[in-house]
Amino acid sequence: MAHKEEGRRIAFLWIGKNKESMLGLWEQKENLQTRHFAFTTDKEDILNYAVDFLKNKNLKPYNFLKDGTEEPMVFAWMPALAIYFHDPDGNPLEFISILEGEGKPELGVLSYEEWLERK
Repeated sequence: MAHKEEGRRIAFLWIGKNKESMLGLWEQKENLQTRHFAFTTDKEDILNYAVDFLKNKNLKPYNFLKDGTEEPMVFAWMPALAIYFHDPDGNPLEFISILEGEGKPELGVLSYEEWLERK
């Protein structure tokens, strides 16, 4: 538990090692909304296992561009590799891996292969 406010019905939880991630939970009585969560994952796991893992769990992987492919994409500004999917409740989830090197925002979002060629 990182922080809790009873009056606002909110709690923040540390996730992972050394307080590297946080989850915020708010009580919502009406108008439930989906939420986005990103999980730090090893780059090799995203590249080699994530798509098949998700499919085996009956979850449909998609990339940030939603272009119909299941290829993980690189956000060049970070840089980070990511693949998306929805949980059974409809929340958009993401496996993400921060890549080594400097970000290149001018490259936008591109395939991992393109990132390797241009970085």
